[in-house]
Amino acid sequence: MDHFGTRRLTAERLNEHHLADLVALHLDPDVSRYLGGVRSAEVTKSYLATNMAHWDQHGFGLWALRTKDGAFAGRAGIRHILVDGIDEIEIAYTFKREVWGQGLASEIAIALTEIGLSQLKLPSLIGLVFVEHGASRRVLEKAQYLLEKNTTHHGEAVVIYRSGGHA
Repeated sequence: MDHFGTRRLTAERLNEHHLADLVALHLDPDVSRYLGGVRSAEVTKSYLATNMAHWDQHGFGLWALRTKDGAFAGRAGIRHILVDGIDEIEIAYTFKREVWGQGLASEIAIALTEIGLSQLKLPSLIGLVFVEHGASRRVLEKAQYLLEKNTTHHGEAVVIYRSGGHA
């Protein structure tokens, strides 16, 4: 699963060649608003190392996303996350501002859910979203996730959605 594609996106397993694109993505305050704030290049470098190690440990993780013309569009993936003391597996997606509003997040969320449930045979997946991030909540709802609970994660009010296992 190092590579896969959707109708409008190609996904490549995250690697060190993606650092510059990730740094630019994380430095955009609009993009990082719901990621806990702008991340420095050093923080993003550490983030990349952590997510490459996740691949090595679990056989899945984050992919860099490109549009069909080869332009970097964002990142998305499936990864372990500790929520309320429970080891959960979440889908995650973050896109450059220039491609917002085109339905790409819904497209990738549906693809990730299919990969997680059907190919990786995971029992369920969650989406963790800041309470006020309406656009991301709609993406999860379109991908057939159901609102499970409100909680706090890293001091932020979030909602947890869970895949119904019928992707």
